[in-house]
Formats: sequence, C-alpha cells, structure tokens
Amino acid sequence: MIREMLESDIDAVLEIEEDCFVDAWNYNHFVYEIMFNPYSSVWVLENEENEIVGYVDLWMMFERAEIANIAIRKDQQGKGFGLMLMQHIEQLAREGMCETISLEVRVSNKNAINLYKKCGFEIINVKKGYYRWHGVSEDGYFMMKGI
Repeated sequence: MIREMLESDIDAVLEIEEDCFVDAWNYNHFVYEIMFNPYSSVWVLENEENEIVGYVDLWMMFERAEIANIAIRKDQQGKGFGLMLMQHIEQLAREGMCETISLEVRVSNKNAINLYKKCGFEIINVKKGYYRWHGVSEDGYFMMKGI
C-alpha cells in the first residue's frame, strides 16, 4: 500500500535512508518535507505486514516535478517496489499538470539507473562532483522524462 508519509513514520524511513545513503537526510529534513515544504509530496510504501519498505519525496513546482529522494529497504530491493513508487509519483505529476519529471542519481548506482531507464528516463547530462561527503565526491547523472 502506498500512502502519504506521517511524522510518526520518520523513524522507520530514517532506517532505510541511513542504510541506503552515505549522505543520509536526518530527522529534521523529513519533518520539513512533510510539514513545511509547500512543493513536497512524500509517500511511503508498506508491504503486506504493514512495514514501511520504501519512500519517495516528489517536488511539484508548476510545470515540472522532481524526485528529491527515493529509496527501498535493501532487503526488499528487486521485488518491484521501486517501480510501484515510480508509477505512483508519475501519476501524481500528471494530475498536477507537470510536463516533466527529473532526478539526480549517482553514476555508480546502476540498479537505480536501470529502474529509471525502465521508467522512461533519459540521461540528460553529468553533474561533475555533484555528490560530496567526507572529502569524497562522485558525479551524478541528471535524468528526465516527459509526461
């Protein structure tokens, strides 16, 4: 089931965030996104046991949408949950009259890149050194699709 994220979901989402990203968002990032960011639409995906296995943060700004953050719990990856979230937010963007959806992804994140390509996203350009943490940087792909 996909539903809007609540403040009470943040701890479960943080576990996924910290497991998936070296530069993880913190509690306050998620509070801001679900309570104060007027462009943000944050959703969680639950499995049959009502456990949160993934989440997505979609920003819709006028005619464009941007995926600010998306992750699936590592032990649940490869089961179609990412595709479910991507289809959900594409429908939201369509309903919001958006013309494009974009995102950034680490060039090393091959599984995510493959999912995005499967969903119709194309690599538009490379953002040199886009991801930075602890003195290390990595390039990011800027990907986009029209809807």
